[in-house]
Amino acid sequence: MTTTTIEKVLYTAQTHTTGGRDGASRSSDGRLDVKLSPPGSAGAGTNPEQMFAAGWSACFIGAMGRAASNLKVKLPTDVAVDTEVDLGTTGGDFFLQARLNVSLPGLAPDVARQVIDAAHQICPYSKATRGNINVAINLI
Repeated sequence: MTTTTIEKVLYTAQTHTTGGRDGASRSSDGRLDVKLSPPGSAGAGTNPEQMFAAGWSACFIGAMGRAASNLKVKLPTDVAVDTEVDLGTTGGDFFLQARLNVSLPGLAPDVARQVIDAAHQICPYSKATRGNINVAINLI
């Protein structure tokens, strides 16, 4: 698999993280400032898997907007994506897998599937994970 070189950088996110899964992360502009806790713990913070799920969901909705526009379809205003990211092990190594459960109320299922499939080709998170982790994209 070859990587694509970006021709024009549109945005660079910068964070400073300390303490790993029991630490904190803060963006350079201060808009993100979160405590971190291991998944499933009683800690007060979020975890990287939750942040990844939130980021992917938001990005995927944007990609569906682009896909719908390209397909000359109006995206419903109440579109939603419920993303589940699993952290697990195989052979003692850690891995991720994900499910994006997409709600496109009011769109015919065949049209909704076209929007979802096109968005999966557009979304940078989908591109980054393609071929690297198991991903299911479900129309709910």
